[in-house]
Amino acid sequence: MIAEPTLLSRSVQKENSTVDVSSCTSANHTSGVRNENRQKNVRGKRKAREGSENAKRKHSKSSNGSLGRAENEQLKNRDIEALTLFEVVTMGRSAMQAVVDDWIEAYIIDREPALLDLISFFIQCSGCKGVVTAEMFQSKEDTDVMSKMVEDLDESSGLQYKKFLAFPWILTVTWPMDIESGEYPLVMSGLYWKKFRSHFCEFVSVLVAQCQYSIIFDNYLLNTLISLLTELSASCVRAFRHTCTLAAVKLLSALVNVALSLSINVDNSQRLYEVELAKTSSKRALPRLEKIQRKISELQDRKLETEDMMDAIFKGVFLKRYRDVIPEIRAICMEELTVWMKLYSPVFLNDTYLKYVGWMMHDKQPDVRLKCVLGLQGLYQDVHLSSKMDLFTSRFKERMISMTLDKDHEVAVQAMRLLMVISQSCDDVLSQDDYKHLFQFVYSSHRPLAATAGEFLYSKLLSNHAVLQLKEGASEEDKHRALTLARVRALINFYTENQLHQHVLYVVDSLWDSAGDFLKDWASLTSLLTSQSFSPEQALNSADETLLIEILLASVRQAAEGPPLAGRSTGKKVISTKEKRLQTDDCTKLTEHFLKVLPELLSKYLEDAGKLTSFLKIPQYFQMDSCGDENTDSLQALLAGLDAAVSRHSEAGLLEAAARSYHALCAEDSRWQHLTASAMDQLIQRWTHTLETCLEEALSDGVFVADEERKVGILTALKKLTAFNNAQDLSKWGIYEVVSRLLVFEVQHGGLPVEMSTEALRCVCCCILWNLNMFGETSTSRETALHQRTQLRGFCEKCHRCLSHTEQQVREQAFMCLSDILVAHNYQLQMWDPSAGAPLLYTPEPRLQKALLSFVLEHVFTSPELDSHSSRGSTNGSVGVSRLEDLHRRRNLLAAYCKLIVHSVLEMSMAAEIFKQYMKYYNDFGDIIKETLNRTRQMDKIESARTLVLCLQQLYLRLKQEQDSGNPCSSGVQTYSSIKELARRFSLTFGWDQIKFRESLAMIHRDGIEFVFQGFVQESEKHSPPNISYLTILSEFSSKLLKPDKKTVYSYLQRYAGEQTINNREDCWMPLIYYRASLQGTAEGEDAVSFISSDTNKQPSLTNRSKSPSIRQATSEGDTRFPPPCIETKGSKQLKSLEEVKALEQGPALREHPNSGGPSFIQPGTTVDEVDVDTVEVDI
Repeated sequence: MIAEPTLLSRSVQKENSTVDVSSCTSANHTSGVRNENRQKNVRGKRKAREGSENAKRKHSKSSNGSLGRAENEQLKNRDIEALTLFEVVTMGRSAMQAVVDDWIEAYIIDREPALLDLISFFIQCSGCKGVVTAEMFQSKEDTDVMSKMVEDLDESSGLQYKKFLAFPWILTVTWPMDIESGEYPLVMSGLYWKKFRSHFCEFVSVLVAQCQYSIIFDNYLLNTLISLLTELSASCVRAFRHTCTLAAVKLLSALVNVALSLSINVDNSQRLYEVELAKTSSKRALPRLEKIQRKISELQDRKLETEDMMDAIFKGVFLKRYRDVIPEIRAICMEELTVWMKLYSPVFLNDTYLKYVGWMMHDKQPDVRLKCVLGLQGLYQDVHLSSKMDLFTSRFKERMISMTLDKDHEVAVQAMRLLMVISQSCDDVLSQDDYKHLFQFVYSSHRPLAATAGEFLYSKLLSNHAVLQLKEGASEEDKHRALTLARVRALINFYTENQLHQHVLYVVDSLWDSAGDFLKDWASLTSLLTSQSFSPEQALNSADETLLIEILLASVRQAAEGPPLAGRSTGKKVISTKEKRLQTDDCTKLTEHFLKVLPELLSKYLEDAGKLTSFLKIPQYFQMDSCGDENTDSLQALLAGLDAAVSRHSEAGLLEAAARSYHALCAEDSRWQHLTASAMDQLIQRWTHTLETCLEEALSDGVFVADEERKVGILTALKKLTAFNNAQDLSKWGIYEVVSRLLVFEVQHGGLPVEMSTEALRCVCCCILWNLNMFGETSTSRETALHQRTQLRGFCEKCHRCLSHTEQQVREQAFMCLSDILVAHNYQLQMWDPSAGAPLLYTPEPRLQKALLSFVLEHVFTSPELDSHSSRGSTNGSVGVSRLEDLHRRRNLLAAYCKLIVHSVLEMSMAAEIFKQYMKYYNDFGDIIKETLNRTRQMDKIESARTLVLCLQQLYLRLKQEQDSGNPCSSGVQTYSSIKELARRFSLTFGWDQIKFRESLAMIHRDGIEFVFQGFVQESEKHSPPNISYLTILSEFSSKLLKPDKKTVYSYLQRYAGEQTINNREDCWMPLIYYRASLQGTAEGEDAVSFISSDTNKQPSLTNRSKSPSIRQATSEGDTRFPPPCIETKGSKQLKSLEEVKALEQGPALREHPNSGGPSFIQPGTTVDEVDVDTVEVDI
């Protein structure tokens, strides 16, 4: 036990009591721990103490339920002397009532030791491992007593102590320093301590409930307890403050229940008094009236006393702690405040208390804001309470609306639910603009928020009481149809007013949880499209029918596939068994319904391609294994409708939907697979025959001869074959041989329509892709492999020829087909099974690789003028849309080329031309180029680094060549500063892990040094190498080197340049000085500027440089070809002025301040001392 502090007064031994409160903060509370540390200074009080510690036999049985088997045996054998209140509370709820009864009994016998036990309990619950010393406060005349109440550290004993007044005692709590570690019961992890919190709160409630009839009004118990909790809740120790604040607000909540009980008793007694008073004088009993009157007065006095105690806790604890620095304490205060308002509204539900909730809705912590919103929900749900909150509602309405945009998703969801409750209880609070703003959240990317907004939308616009009133006397069927029509109109009006015409799927997803029955009532929804019984006023127009069809399609998709949508997070990734069963039932219902209804709908809207496209997507979600033979006629009618649709129209979207539907109906688990496959084969055969016939007549003698009707026939057949070939393999129909004739004719003679050429490319590309997909699945003969390789090579040559086509659309289609084919071929080689025979080998020719690169540079990286326009956009809507579409097209082309590099189809060095454009086209293509750089680095770190070096050196040499020629630099040549900035961006992509890319960075420096000093002879050369300014670019990578690697690179630099050259201080050698400084500025935090400064000071011969051309002279002559390296600090990268550069040449003036060249900057990557990098050599 920790010794009592020496500073306590012990003059009165009888009136002092010391209680050990060593906390049992471990989860294993065994009953074998005896209460040996408990000290009693008064022997006569042992009986009372034993009662307060719950050692009696009759109550130990009630606590046995939460003890272990060993504990039960020990209790049976009476092998335990006593349990503290803290230990009993941790046992669970089964022992709660018994221990409170025992404590009350002990309190009645001798209240002082019992109250000390209760005080010790709260100290233990705070996690305090110390002692509590109490001394009676006898001198009431001591006015200076409050100045003695302190909380400090006793340096002599190394203990912290808090001395405070809890009348009639002066309590001193002493504890060691380790309580500041942050571990105390309320914040400890684990299920055991989570339960302890609820048990602790229940103990306070049960204690007040059991004492509410007499003990709490003795002016002793609660006065002392309130003083204790008030003082400890103001402690600077978080454990005391948190625990005692929770206890205080729970105590106030318990007193609220007492006040409510007293109010009910007062009302009952008042009614009894009125009944007695209403009797006649002969039957009236005056003694009874006086007794009732006395009881009323007594109850009212107790009620006032209770409210006074509540007010004392509120002012002493709540007002000081609701703004506590700890968010958990603030959340506790807000949670309990709303509970008091709901339970005891006559006292707490007014603007005096509501303002605290309004203020804390602006709290920085989401937990505090969430408690405020949840508490307000409970208040607004009661109509009687919400009517008293008009001023609060008007004052904080804007804040509640803005909380729907809270960065914490849960707060935003509950704020939306709060506003929904407000709209239900207070009709005139939210305006139409507010509703319009809130309903927009059905398009939110967070699905719980969108679902809550959908529930709000449904309750306000689509529920039974919100839609049109129904006529009396109508049948149930007519009522249901009218209700469905009214809901559909309301939903269509909402969707139309928002001008978000491409998000029907998200609206349906948001409404699915609340309006699922309405959206899955496909019979009623389709009856609005097929029925002719509506009057002209009730009938839907064409635009409304289009939206209704989209809603139908979205609901079918939602029922078949579930909530996950692109761009919308659900917060739930696993579908439960119940949800899976419900999804299967919905699929069965929609399949049975639409098999019967869809043929009629296809026939009705056969001429409308847009509506027909939506209907053709529905069969993709059918569950064909659930249908029986009774649906055969319906399936045949559906196939006839599909045949009529694809025969009538040739739009790409419609054909794609039809092809996917045929593919879904031909599934292997379908019993009608043969029937559907036969119907589709008839279509393919008819289109192939039509195409062959038309081509025989159109292609003759090197000239394409065809009238408009024949051109349309060829183009239509091509579109249909391409769409269906994209969905499934049609190789057995010989489509490749038929369509290849068109490509051969176009390559040799030209003259085909542009659209026909692009469709032919797409169709043949699909054939090649299917061949690659099927190749290797079964054993393949050598002849077959050679034939397919010949097809692949021939198609690539045709696409290569088309890259120089006069029409841009044909060129781009050929490029995309080439990219897809080459990537698929590379994947086929990687997944090749050796047992299937020889692989299908094909390597693109060098001229084809160069053609692909030239195409990207020509079509993707346009001139700066066009690029700047595309980045800025335009205020003109149509022009802006066209430029965005053009940017999207160019991004697709670049992504296709980058995939060729990432999949090792092209050599990694060919990415250098792409990396050159990283800075120039950063806004448009920066993400694609950066991802390509990361992928290539994952493939081969060294080769990726060589590609970066190649990129920088090519840019440098091109700039140098342009400037040496004397001609002004063209717009396509990057400036020196842009190349240097590009190198800085490349160095940033290496991240903070210097060890991971150690070899790559060393190789970059090695190649750079060799590039600069190639052909340089140390002794004979008096002039600097021609490429020496490249060292300034290379210095951008120095900060990523480890300290030992910097030394190795510096040694490598000395080997090439020589010691005499390195120490040269002429202006032409400034890049070398700068690069050397970047290698030497290591852990001391010195940068290149400080090293240049210090090195200059060490060379007296460099103080006079009047004979050599200065930097200022070079720039003043207008020679901007190769400006001198800008002296920068690595922290800010700000360019220094020329005067600062010249100031570096001053010698003695800077000797006292060697670091005056700029602020020091320590690279974060250099703090890797835990790795023994000094013993590792890097081979450069």
